Amino acid sequence: MYVMYRIQILAIVVLATIACKSATMQNEAKLVKTDPTVQTLEVRNTLLHVKLDLTRGGAINYISLSDKKRNVVNIYDEGRYIQQSYYAGKNQDRINEGQSPNWSPWAWNPIQVGDSYNNRAKILEYDKKENQLYVKCIPMLWDMNNEPAEAIMEQWLTLTGNVIKVHNKLTCKRTDTIYENKRLCNQELPAVYPISALKNLYSYFGDEPFTNKPLNTPKVKNLRDGFWGRYKNDMASEHWMAFVDDNKWGMGVYTPIASNFLAGMSGDPGYEALDSQTSYIAPVKLVDLARNDTFEYDYYIIIGSVEEIRSTIYTINNTLKN
Repeated sequence: MYVMYRIQILAIVVLATIACKSATMQNEAKLVKTDPTVQTLEVRNTLLHVKLDLTRGGAINYISLSDKKRNVVNIYDEGRYIQQSYYAGKNQDRINEGQSPNWSPWAWNPIQVGDSYNNRAKILEYDKKENQLYVKCIPMLWDMNNEPAEAIMEQWLTLTGNVIKVHNKLTCKRTDTIYENKRLCNQELPAVYPISALKNLYSYFGDEPFTNKPLNTPKVKNLRDGFWGRYKNDMASEHWMAFVDDNKWGMGVYTPIASNFLAGMSGDPGYEALDSQTSYIAPVKLVDLARNDTFEYDYYIIIGSVEEIRSTIYTINNTLKN
């Protein structure tokens, strides 16, 4: 959903009975349906406090230092948060079926939080075990009015030190015909919205990755000037970008399978979690999602100084190679 880019599908509500993984998760899934006060799943350690919004597909809606209450995730609307977002098929004009004119024509675009009309994804299961959180949901089509996608999203989150590791999984269950054209689409892996107070963009764009060469500080492209900044042709060769404040502290996003990125800002710098202004990072990769495909990947959110972010990514990269 490049902050403002999503898709749709026929008005088919996918509410197939989902077998729960355990008796505990069955009980919790029922609790979600019957107890509206259960809205948050959270985990914390001595460094970070992380929350998932169970009213919005279990997307990451809150990251703060453990001893602070400042959320560095922008949650202004359902297109923000840190969430899964995928694209498939040909752009379609479905305005007569309730598609938002602001997002027409649009492709099949299930997103984790909800649609552009503020209808929200439905949680099917959730679980918490020590430093791990799990959620499963039926996503919404971004451009359509209250149209659940024919898909299931799952998310496994593990908090270790200043690192949030997330494994995402999309299971497509499409029966539509209008999006059947196969098309390679840039998938957001994932869509990440730091607060715009984190205004300085850092990455490494050279041909000697993971050798501590000097970092790049590209000028931040503002959405009001046309589109996010596009960093393609495997430009981000260390597979990460970070938005930090003037003290070089902030949020880094590392997706090992992606070396192309979208990044930029909507509005002005200096704003917080509930403001319309936001920063944006999305590692992207071309993937052709067929009607019954399953797609999964890992990404990492690292909180700290830009030096800490890079050093931590180097450690993770070395671990993945071994």
